Amino acid sequence: METLEQTIMQVERFIRKVAQKFPAPETDDETSQMTDIHVRVSQDSGELLAFDDDDNEITRCVVEQWIENKDEDFYDEVAKLLRDVLRKQADIIDHLGILKPYSFVLEDDDKEHIGELYLADDDTIIVGGDLMENLDNDLDNFLNDLLKE
Repeated sequence: METLEQTIMQVERFIRKVAQKFPAPETDDETSQMTDIHVRVSQDSGELLAFDDDDNEITRCVVEQWIENKDEDFYDEVAKLLRDVLRKQADIIDHLGILKPYSFVLEDDDKEHIGELYLADDDTIIVGGDLMENLDNDLDNFLNDLLKE
C-alpha cells in the first residue's frame, strides 16, 4: 500500500488533536493518571479512533485511503505509518499532560492488541518491527560466513 500525502496529513492532524486533549502541564498536579492511548483502526470504514484507558473516545477521523482496504498487511502498514508520525511529533507526544510512562497502542476493530506504537518515558524507547526485519536472515548469513572460514 503506497501511503498518500493526504493520509499522512490526516494522521498528523489526528495526533495533534490527541495532544490538544492533554496539553503540557504547568505543574505535576495537572497530569492525567492515564497509562495508554488506544488507537483503533477500522479496515472497513477507514476510521482512526483514539480512546483513553476507560474506553472514552478522545478523537476520531476517517482516512479515505483506508476505507474497505483489503490488503493482508494493512495493520503492519498502518502501524509503520503511525510510528513514523509519532516519532516526527515526539517533541509534542513526549510532553502530554499524562503521567509517564504512557504509550500509544494499536488495536483492531475488536479491541485486539496489535502492537505498541510509541512509549513516552524518559529512559525507554520501543524498537519497531521495521528495525528487526530480516534479522534471522542476517544472523544465518553471518553464521554461514563464520563456518566457511
